[in-house]
Amino acid sequence: MFKNLHDLLTEAERLNYTVGAFNAHNLEMVPAMISAARDAGSPIIIQTSVGTARYVGMKNFVAVCQSMAEDLLVDVDLHLDHAKNFADIKDAIDAGYRSVMFDGSALPLKENIMKTLRVIEYAHPRHVSVEAEIGTIGGTEEGVTVKEGAYTDPKDAVAFCRQADVDALAVGIGTHHGQFRSKTQLNFPLIEALHKVLSVPMVVHGGTGVNEKDYHRLTENGIRKFNVGTELLVTWTKTAQEKFKTTEVNASLRNNIVPCNEAVHDIVFHKINLFMNKNNNVLMA
Repeated sequence: MFKNLHDLLTEAERLNYTVGAFNAHNLEMVPAMISAARDAGSPIIIQTSVGTARYVGMKNFVAVCQSMAEDLLVDVDLHLDHAKNFADIKDAIDAGYRSVMFDGSALPLKENIMKTLRVIEYAHPRHVSVEAEIGTIGGTEEGVTVKEGAYTDPKDAVAFCRQADVDALAVGIGTHHGQFRSKTQLNFPLIEALHKVLSVPMVVHGGTGVNEKDYHRLTENGIRKFNVGTELLVTWTKTAQEKFKTTEVNASLRNNIVPCNEAVHDIVFHKINLFMNKNNNVLMA
């Protein structure tokens, strides 16, 4: 089924697992990602940056995700990631995206709340979910660099969620966009403090840099959406470089692209099996 973020995360909370959110850097990746979710027996969030959505075409992303969700019987949410411009958010909603992220993390708290409320007012009546962010994620994504991330203040997070009825909240807990050569030291005391005071599902950004050994502990502390982007991009590009380096110019293009997509499938399948928290049989009340 083609579902929104609220529906996916509500089930994840009830059954105590995390939903993987995977950045599609081109349209080629999408079938491999959704097929991996089907093979793992899991829902999936396909997310795009504004730039990628404009490059491929928002309606094209919607058409592929919706048709594959129905054909493969997979719960799929198509999500616009880190959008700062209301026009981009409106276009995605009008095109059929099922969730959007308004990133007001660089704004003063009151302005972040006010602008998030405007997004909610447009999105929720159309059954589109809204993710927001308190604190900031360091690193580089889509050419935008934040030199140093800022931890989420639990008091600010509580104040924000009292005013804005968001469906998910991205939190600053020490992760970095674009990190793939090393692993992040997460601030688990902060994560646990946020989990105690927040009822809204929390989101990890910059997930490539998170040690897989920490996934279970994150799930147990309210992380219900986990973003993976850089690992997919790096692996796809490295595979493409290897294939194109040795191919004849008149060989079928799919001979080079299919291995790239197979590599994406394998990463998504592996991550999903960790996110599903299958070794823990205790369900949340």
